[in-house]
Amino acid sequence: MQRSFLVFGIAFIALMAGALFYAARIPVQIPVPEPVAEPVAAGAFAPFYPSFKLTDMDGVERDFSVWQGKHRLLNFWATWCAPCRREIPLLKAFQDEHGETFQIIGIAVDFPEQVTAYAETAEFNYPILVGQDDAMAVAETSGVDFIGMPFTMIVAADGELINTHVGEIMDTHLEHIAKVLTMLDNGEIDKESAREALNFL
Repeated sequence: MQRSFLVFGIAFIALMAGALFYAARIPVQIPVPEPVAEPVAAGAFAPFYPSFKLTDMDGVERDFSVWQGKHRLLNFWATWCAPCRREIPLLKAFQDEHGETFQIIGIAVDFPEQVTAYAETAEFNYPILVGQDDAMAVAETSGVDFIGMPFTMIVAADGELINTHVGEIMDTHLEHIAKVLTMLDNGEIDKESAREALNFL
């Protein structure tokens, strides 16, 4: 009786050991979490390859990628904003002088009717896109923690955000932007150096 019990016990232990050995050989599938995009930290610049679309003053949807290949200044403004209105003649002159390599794009955070009426006397020589919440959503992709108007984003020809300027832009700012991005085009500086050179804006 004792001998039978002993044999049974040994057989049971051997069976369990075999089962454990087999189980250990079975690969275990551990779920890998999907990568989560890191949010842009306040005050930090993120590479900016926008695919946004906004309507122009005729109500036609325009895609930002249309102007790919030129450096772009995205100028956020409104008809009720006095500093914004003061910038417009400077931006028009800059567009005339540097139109081969730069493209000014005005983004009016305003009502289409007001923008169209204002444009009759402003005589813009650069495209104007119109939006409200959707336009501000574009501005917020810059990573700047506070956005007031006027607000200008400086985007390189390949679509990467180089720097931003909050507040009224002056002739000296525009001249400096043109100089720095021309140096970038000529290979005299890299993008990180261009960002540093434009940090005073």
